[in-house]
Amino acid sequence: MTTGAITGLDLCARYYAAVGAPLLADCFPDHFDRIAAGLVGDGSDCFGFDDEISRDHDWGPGFCVWLTAADYAAIGEPLSRKLADLPGEFEGVAARQISVWGQGRTGVFEIGRFYKRFIGRERPPETLAQWRLIPETHLAAATNGRIFHDPLGAFTAFRDALLAFYPEDIRLKMMALRCMTMAQAGQYNYARCTARGEAVAAQRVEAQFVDAAISMVFLLNRRYKPYFKWMHRAVRNLPILGPTMFRLTRELVTCHERHFGAALARQKQALMDRICAAVARVLRDQSLSQAAGDLLLEHGPQLQARIADPQIRDLDIWAP
Repeated sequence: MTTGAITGLDLCARYYAAVGAPLLADCFPDHFDRIAAGLVGDGSDCFGFDDEISRDHDWGPGFCVWLTAADYAAIGEPLSRKLADLPGEFEGVAARQISVWGQGRTGVFEIGRFYKRFIGRERPPETLAQWRLIPETHLAAATNGRIFHDPLGAFTAFRDALLAFYPEDIRLKMMALRCMTMAQAGQYNYARCTARGEAVAAQRVEAQFVDAAISMVFLLNRRYKPYFKWMHRAVRNLPILGPTMFRLTRELVTCHERHFGAALARQKQALMDRICAAVARVLRDQSLSQAAGDLLLEHGPQLQARIADPQIRDLDIWAP
């Protein structure tokens, strides 16, 4: 946000405190200490990255209310009707302009069904196979935002189970694949594409490289990568390689020349090599790999070999 402008999360927290909490306490006194409220899920405001551009749709006063299955059956419908009567405008900010794809971002939810929208399950994953099915960007959306009120703790307990991060075997498997992807895209195919003058293919592998590199940094920090629009902005705040990855990937994608040519290709290749070298250095520093060089094709198999579960360890290294 610009200086002096309120963020969506802060606006919604104030809206809940001023009009939401009093209504819940007054109309549902027997359940107030069992209700969780906050703002979590899709949208730039939930990640704290909203700005003036974000205000044209799915932005404004609002919040989520989360109930256990029993409480949802008891008060879900009347609570939804009460929330629908709350004023849409607050502190001079207009009511939310809900887009076609922005339905259901605020309102009343049963806890399990709310999380199922993001992770495909009404309970936290319990097995490695269940964890493997959940995209990291979905986990980022399920654990972002802010909880304003949760005396019962049921919503927070689910959230905390996800925030504990992937089991180590899954993290290692994902990191091994990121090494292979970075190597194949940036250390091998980019140079071949540029040598052939294949500008479209080169741009495609460059984007693939950047996505895998940023994901690798999130995995090193045990944090979930947000979806593409916010992953670069978010990586800057991570302690392990975050500022370095933010700077180098930005330089990589902005060092354009008027024409696609050898000089630009060499500049981009050098930046990709620096990124790979930084990742390789951290892998060695954390004793995750003993490969001496910076070719990530050598580090990927070492990460995979550290996986304890044989069913995960024996998967093809290129398998997601």
